[in-house]
Amino acid sequence: MKYPTGIKQQTKKVTNYGNRGMSLEEDINITNAYYREQDIAVIYKKPTPITITKVDYPNRKEAVIKEAYFKTPSTTDYNGIYRGKYIDFEAKETKQNRFPLSNIHAHQITHMKQIIRHGGIGFFIIRFTQKNETYLLEGKTLFEFIERETRKSIPYTYIQEKGYRISEKLNPRIDYLTWIDKICFEGGKS
Repeated sequence: MKYPTGIKQQTKKVTNYGNRGMSLEEDINITNAYYREQDIAVIYKKPTPITITKVDYPNRKEAVIKEAYFKTPSTTDYNGIYRGKYIDFEAKETKQNRFPLSNIHAHQITHMKQIIRHGGIGFFIIRFTQKNETYLLEGKTLFEFIERETRKSIPYTYIQEKGYRISEKLNPRIDYLTWIDKICFEGGKS
């Protein structure tokens, strides 16, 4: 439409994506804080091991790391203890309708296999951002897929079928321990 001044009026399309601005990592950190506050579990995000080589230090409050490198490859994102069992897991997001296996590094798979072999609980939390759905996928299920398939990604439908959909709520935000209870302490999927 032309207006008297010749300037076209433009309108922006407003899309409400609900809670899509919050990342999976933020949701898990909020959930883990809730678990600790309620004395349910003690689970933390692991710090990335880095070595700082150069710092700009004009004063105490304004120190800035200018150069650093990874000391060793990191293993997984989170670890802790729940009901007397060691827990170790990786959290990943994807915008696609599949989960690219390139998002997981070989040393992470090796690490998680060791955790499971020694009696710990190892799993992945995967969020499909376009669908706004989050799943828990047991480590052993992912390893079976990798060993059996030649595909470079896991289809959404496979994760939907073999994984456990985590409902989002206020507290805890992403209650993944409900599924850990069912899988590890009650005997399976319901």
